[in-house]
Amino acid sequence: QVQLVESGGGLVQAGGSLRLSCAASGRTFSSYTMGWFRQAPGKEREFVAAILWSRGSTYYADSVKGRFTISRDNTKNMVYLQMNSLNAEDTAVYYCAATETIGRYSNQYEYDYWGQGTQVTVSS
Repeated sequence: QVQLVESGGGLVQAGGSLRLSCAASGRTFSSYTMGWFRQAPGKEREFVAAILWSRGSTYYADSVKGRFTISRDNTKNMVYLQMNSLNAEDTAVYYCAATETIGRYSNQYEYDYWGQGTQVTVSS
């Protein structure tokens, strides 16, 4: 059973930084794509970033490119999202997701496993 547990959310001032962590367990993730998504109040869940576990290739939404960095630690089965230069529009619940088969990494419906989410609030 795949389990994803996010941590690291919190309250931060605009311009600040946070690092989210996703602890993955239950499988060998070398063939998986790992993604971060977010959902703001009253909005649809949206893609933030993804990483191919085996190759380390990364993909980003335009809105976070240059500010956020996704990475993984193979030895710890962890995925991270380093978020810099945060602004109020980044306020959302952030979710870690995983899938073994991927067509479009930005499509939330292609991900099979989800964490429960961690709240990020950016005060302006």
